[in-house]
Amino acid sequence: MSVTRRAIAECIATALLLAIVVGSGVMGERLAAGNVAIALLANSLATGCGLAALIVTFAPISGAHMNPAVTLALAIRGDHAWREVPAYVTAQFAGAIAGVWVAHAMFAMPIIEWSTKPRAGFAQAFSEAIATFGLVIIVLRGARQRPDSVPWTVACYITAAYWFTASTSFANPAVTLARAMTDSFAGIALVHVPAFWAGQVAGTALALVTDRALGRAQISASRS
Repeated sequence: MSVTRRAIAECIATALLLAIVVGSGVMGERLAAGNVAIALLANSLATGCGLAALIVTFAPISGAHMNPAVTLALAIRGDHAWREVPAYVTAQFAGAIAGVWVAHAMFAMPIIEWSTKPRAGFAQAFSEAIATFGLVIIVLRGARQRPDSVPWTVACYITAAYWFTASTSFANPAVTLARAMTDSFAGIALVHVPAFWAGQVAGTALALVTDRALGRAQISASRS
């Protein structure tokens, strides 16, 4: 399959992911009557379920990375061709932005807007490092050990990370930039995007180091 078709699949998958993230955030906030916990619950469950469905659907075509951090990590490890990285990353950013616009159109919001939602401070950036580390290490180890389980492990982890991280787990540079373009529940002020990116880079690097340290060894309790 050509890299063009795979990039198109990445663009569509990432667009649908952002439509789910932003759309469920808008719907959750509107229906929660000011209860932020209920809005976050709706947002996290919709994202986790949607993510599983998207990975199952698009993984046979493009791998369903939907995330520049995942694409780069796989390329660094040698599991993805470097020549395809620019096309993948471009498609992911374009798809993410398009997904936000789609969500805005569905909810009669301005198509183009900038977020005013603050997500500042060391705790937020550190949360992104932890969230991204967890996501990338799950993808890297799962791709080698249990590839069929990746859709469910990734979906479950992201759903959980919405709740155990202060940042609500963006864990994705393309998603982070796109969410700066929505002044909704899922938004992030543009000025705070670089700190999130820094955390995501650090988390990806740590996941690669950890994956290398773990190597290909698999421990079986029944054989110990």
